[in-house]
Amino acid sequence: MKWKMKHWITGLALSAVAAAPALAQGKFPDNMIKLVVPFAAGGGVDNAARLLAKQLQTDLGVTVVVDNRAGGSGTIGGKAVQTAHPDGYTLLFSAATHVLASHVLAAPPYDPVTDFTPVARTGEAPLLIVIPPSAPQKNLREVIDAAKGGNNWNAAIPALGAPSHLATLLLAKQGKVNFTMTPYRGTAPAATDVAGGHVQLLVDSIISLQPMAKGGRVKPIAQTGAKRSSVAPDVPTAAESGYPGLVYVSWYGVWAPKGTPDDRVQFLNKAINKATEELTKAGSLSALGVEPVTESVDAFRKYIASDVAQSAGLLKEAGFKPE
Repeated sequence: MKWKMKHWITGLALSAVAAAPALAQGKFPDNMIKLVVPFAAGGGVDNAARLLAKQLQTDLGVTVVVDNRAGGSGTIGGKAVQTAHPDGYTLLFSAATHVLASHVLAAPPYDPVTDFTPVARTGEAPLLIVIPPSAPQKNLREVIDAAKGGNNWNAAIPALGAPSHLATLLLAKQGKVNFTMTPYRGTAPAATDVAGGHVQLLVDSIISLQPMAKGGRVKPIAQTGAKRSSVAPDVPTAAESGYPGLVYVSWYGVWAPKGTPDDRVQFLNKAINKATEELTKAGSLSALGVEPVTESVDAFRKYIASDVAQSAGLLKEAGFKPE
């Protein structure tokens, strides 16, 4: 009897130990999820993040909040996520600029590729190429020909190292033309100078420039997506204009801290993909000029590698020096 009792107690103890990890892990997620946006509220990245947060909250049944941590060219928010506990509850929602920190900043506080875990890419948006309304050119080929004609063409650059800058470099490479790059502090002053004819060219977010284009303050001549955007369906792509190599988009994605368990990363990837599909059905993303993306974690990782290689190459060819 004592022998049976001893083994029954031992078996019970072993069962409890075996069950402990499952009990400790619990259901994920069972607490608030924080989406850190490394930019101020109200911008394109923030608006996209808030749409995703709201849909995830509905789908997962837990609170999902957006935490704006602006500054440091996006690295203040990035650092907050990099140093967070890698449990899947603190995530970074950022744009393509995140992965280029090592190539754009002289002393980035982290490696944007190796110090984070890619979770999901949620969308991409083409850029719009605009010129002054008074300019005689009617399409992209005429612009390239004019720039080659000996006239000094200035291209406004709203932010160094941003998609607007890289798309302008790609335009110059594809058109085999040299533009004088004129840096600005943001889209608004750059677009204002193009509208006034002080600068001849601007490539930037289609959602930012389309209101001015519709109002006739700038002249849209092409967009950089693989297909025409629903935001500007009358504007041809660069490929349609004779430059098939000029495809460049800004994109949004979600990252977790390095070391986040793979099962949670995979769960979040599927949840974000589902939320993106729901937002697409509702037309919420198209209102922001965003084309939805749903892909696996591995596909996102490969996309980052390809994007960094192309962008770093463009910056190097242009002789760009990190600041």
